Amino acid sequence: MPEKPNSKLPAKYQEWVDGRKRHRLSHPHIQMARELGFLPKSLRKIDDHDQKPWKAPLSVYIEELYFKKFGRARPEKVITIEETATRAQQKKTDRNKQKVARHHSK
Repeated sequence: MPEKPNSKLPAKYQEWVDGRKRHRLSHPHIQMARELGFLPKSLRKIDDHDQKPWKAPLSVYIEELYFKKFGRARPEKVITIEETATRAQQKKTDRNKQKVARHHSK
C-alpha cells in the first residue's frame, strides 16, 4: 500500500499543509502568506470573517496585503509547500555530503 505523500513532511511544513486545508487556501495564497511573514497558527486569528462581517475573507486579505507590499497580485513562480520541503531536504543532504567530503579530504 503506498504511503501518503505528506506523511514525511517535517512539522513546520505540515502545519502549513494543515492550514491550507483548514482555511481552504490555494498554493499561491500559502506562498503569499509565508512571504508576508505569517505563521500557520496566525491564520486562525485572521480567518473570522463569518463572525465579523466587516472583515474580508482570508484569501482576499492575503492578496491585498501582498499587493501593498510587493506591488503585484501573485508571486511570479508558485512553489508548493511539498516542493519547498523537498528542496530543503535535498539542500540538507547536499550539505552533509560536502561536510563528509571535506572531513575525509583532510
